Amino acid sequence: MTDSDKYKTATALQYDGKQAPTVTARGHGQLADDIIALAQQHGVLVHQDDELSRLLSQLELGEQIPPQLYIVIAELIAFSYVLQGKFPQNWHNIHQRVDFKS
Repeated sequence: MTDSDKYKTATALQYDGKQAPTVTARGHGQLADDIIALAQQHGVLVHQDDELSRLLSQLELGEQIPPQLYIVIAELIAFSYVLQGKFPQNWHNIHQRVDFKS
């Protein structure tokens, strides 16, 4: 295990579309690797950001993200939806910047 592996962290969030995302799993080192691998096996998109990971690792299991992280997490959720081809029913591609052909 390298030094960078020892300090690797992972935090899983769950979002129900109604309340702020909630921490559902978190871990360091090998447990972080296991969380990431499990997420990838189930088709969950994984975002890697050292600073965001540091902030999220301070939260307890079951705790909602703080308001200070709402915008960044909302942007990541919205981007993950676009990557998966999911759009709100009332969304209109008025600038034709999203290619629907995949």
